[in-house]
Amino acid sequence: MTKQTLKVDSAHTSVDFSVKHMMVSKVKGTFHDYDVKLVADPDDLTTAEIEFNIGVDSIDTRNKQRDEHLISADLFNVEQYPNMTFKSEKLEKKSDDEYEVTGTLTIAGHSQTETFNVTFEGSGKDPWGNQVFGFSAEGKVNRSDYGITYNAALETGGVLIGDEIKINIEMEAMIEA
Repeated sequence: MTKQTLKVDSAHTSVDFSVKHMMVSKVKGTFHDYDVKLVADPDDLTTAEIEFNIGVDSIDTRNKQRDEHLISADLFNVEQYPNMTFKSEKLEKKSDDEYEVTGTLTIAGHSQTETFNVTFEGSGKDPWGNQVFGFSAEGKVNRSDYGITYNAALETGGVLIGDEIKINIEMEAMIEA
C-alpha cells in the first residue's frame, strides 16, 4: 500500500490523562475537542505522519470548578495558549504491533521532544465495508517542563498536584474516501 489519509472516528476515540492528587490518589480527565491528522501506509506504520491539535478548554475532569481552574492563568492559561499540539518526527517499530513515536509536544507555549508507546490494535471491516484501524498510545510528561508549575504545599508534607501526567489515547481511524 501507499500512504493514505486516515479519518479518526471521534465516537471511538478518547484522549485521556491522569495525575496524582495529594500523592494518595489520581484525578482522571479527558479532552473532548481535538483534531487529528494521520497519514500512513497501513503496511508500514514507521512512515506515518501524525499531528494532534487539542482544544485545552475542552478539558473535563467531571468537576466544573476544577476544570475552570485548570484552564486559568494558574495552569494551562487558555486565554494565551488555547491549544496543545503534537507533531510526530520519528516512528520506530519495537515488535510486530508495538511502536515508539517521537515528536514535538507543545503545551502552554513550551515545546519539548516526547516519546510515546503506540500499539497497533488491529484492523478489520466495519458493517459499512470501511477498513478500520485501531491504535492505543500511552506516555508520561512532566507538566513543569511546560511551565505549568502551580501547586500548593500540604500541611502533612508533599504537594496537592503531582508533576507527572500520564497520557492514554485510544483511537479508531479509517481510510478516508
